[in-house]
Order: sequence, then C-alpha cells, then structure tokens
Amino acid sequence: MTYKILSVLDAGPSDGVDPDEFVRAAMKWHFDPATGSRYWLSRAESLGFDPQRDVKGVEDLVLFPDMTDELRDVRVADLIPQGYGSRPRLLNVFDSGGTTGAPKRVVQLDDWMRHSTEQVDRRLRAHGLPVGALWLTVAPTGPHLVGDVLQRAAAGLGGPGLSVDMDPRWVKRLVAEGRAEEVAAYTDHLVEQCRRVLLSQDIGVIAATTPLLERFAREDDLLEVINSNVKAIIWGGTHMDPDTRDVLSTDVFPDVPVIGMYGNTMMLTALMERVGLTASEPCVFDPVSPYVFLSVVDPDTGERVEVGERGHVVVSHVSKSMLIPNNAERDTALRVRPVEGHAGDAVADVAPLPTVKGESVIEGVY
Repeated sequence: MTYKILSVLDAGPSDGVDPDEFVRAAMKWHFDPATGSRYWLSRAESLGFDPQRDVKGVEDLVLFPDMTDELRDVRVADLIPQGYGSRPRLLNVFDSGGTTGAPKRVVQLDDWMRHSTEQVDRRLRAHGLPVGALWLTVAPTGPHLVGDVLQRAAAGLGGPGLSVDMDPRWVKRLVAEGRAEEVAAYTDHLVEQCRRVLLSQDIGVIAATTPLLERFAREDDLLEVINSNVKAIIWGGTHMDPDTRDVLSTDVFPDVPVIGMYGNTMMLTALMERVGLTASEPCVFDPVSPYVFLSVVDPDTGERVEVGERGHVVVSHVSKSMLIPNNAERDTALRVRPVEGHAGDAVADVAPLPTVKGESVIEGVY
C-alpha cells in the first residue's frame, strides 16, 4: 500500500480530491488482501470483474451488484478493513430502519465520523444556522444513524443538543397492522415531550420529521414559541411533498428557515438542502464528493434518465472505512445537475417508492 493511496483516502471533504482518483484509491484499499475487509475480499471472488483493474472512476461503480441485502447478516468484524489494524477506532454500529425487511448494518469508524461531521457542518453554516444555539432533535437514536448525525451537528455549531427519541420500527409495525389509534397516541406522546422542552427552554434549532412538524402546526402554543424563538428548522426522515414544504415555509413557519435533510444508513451521512432555494422551488440535494455519489436511473433499464426527469435513486458510499456501491434506494427523484465540484447527480423532489422487492414502504413518523 503506497503512501499516495493512503493520503488520498485520508483526505477531508474540503481538500478537493478528484473523485475518480479517490475511487481508484478506494478500490486498491478495499480489495488488497493486506487492507481490505474480510467481507469484500471474500465477495470479490464472485463479482465477475477485478475492482482494482476495472473500476477506474465514479462511473464504473455501476459494475457492482447491489449487495446491501447482505448487510442484514454480515458479522460486524468482517466489515472493518484490516488496514486499520487490530484495534480500529470503531465508534458505532448502525442499523437501517427496517422499512423493507430485517435491518441492514454498517460500521462508523472515527475517520469517517470526522469527514461526515465536517461536510454537514459546512453546509449548515452555509445556510446561516446560528452558532451556539440550543437544539431540539426529535429523531431515532440507539442503533439509528440520524440521531448521531444531528447531535454531532449541534455540537459542531457549538450548541448543546436536547433530544426526544422515537422508535420508527414500532410505528411502522403499527401502521402495517392498521392500528391507527396507537399511531396517533404515540405521535401525541412525542409532541408532549417536545412541548415540555419548547416551553421551558430557549430552543434555537429544531430537527424533526415532516409528521411531527405537521402536528406542531396544530398546537397554538407551540406555533407561537417556534415562530418567536426558533432560528431554523431542519426536516428529514420522512419525505415532504412540494405543497407541504411550501405551506410549512410560507404559512406555518413564515419567519423560520425550513431546511431539508436527505440521508440514510447506507449513505452513512446526511445531505443538506441546496442553499438559496425558495419554498416554491423543488428541494434539491447535492452529492458529497468524493464520498457519496447519486444516480437517477430508469428502473427498467438502469440507464440514467435525462436531467429534469424522474427516476429511481441509486447511491454509492465510498470511503476508507466502508464501501457500499450501487445501492438502489427506496426513493424516486428528479435528476438535477450537481453544483460544481461534485460528481454524479443531484436529486430533487424526493418521494418514496410504494413497494421495494414486494415489501410495502411504510414511513410512519420517520
């Protein structure tokens, strides 16, 4: 393993590394017997191509099959690249929400946590989020990535973070079984916890899901305190259609910026809404070079759709600590050109697929 490969892979999001060069270095790292994970070294035998020879850049990631279903059962130790040595700085093991079956599992090492936190922090600062403000985050914690991302985002801006935990798997089960009254009761339970915080603390930033924001809109006391005190709202988790985004931004919270966040466990990070959009414009999310690449493809042919057309979202995560290429997400979106310096596609007006591999997609409160 040469020093150049390691220096490329250790680059941060602000270092301007060429995405194709980064992908080539990642292939050498993940598929070298001395540094690759046991999972990928074993999986390489059945790929039908040589990643070190045939993957020359971002566009060649399409050669990989979507292997994310295998992450439901892989041993955690087998996911960690051996190049980190016998005592890697493993910070977390995260699960997906289990929307389309048993949860998938990924690992977060210290270096990736720093890179992810840096890129989220840069985009939040570009949106003008207040430094030092107190946050209220209403999101899944425990095995779920999003709670960790948001807590680190608050800390990066110098603000302590208060949180209200939610269990998305339980709510999705209630929805699937038609137990609407219990879903409503659980949502009321979350709202009451938020009320105690919002009415007793000087909250400057709220991070919550679309259903929670819609419930806040029905509570006069919460509307008053949010519009009086809160400086920014970050929404994510469940999707937000354009009409809802427009109403929340212009009618419900007219004096508070409402900023979208798109991400999931397989990305191992979050993408923030493009800066400068109005409420009437589509909500656009840009990729994060050289780590997270998006493609919007025709679900039948796998070919990229034209810019402005809707297709299936495919995501690749490439870093020193994890390789998750060519993952077909449970979302559709409009294809948009990314901002300069980022490879792949940007996505707009993200919406859920109704089913994935025969499983109904249920969002619930997250």
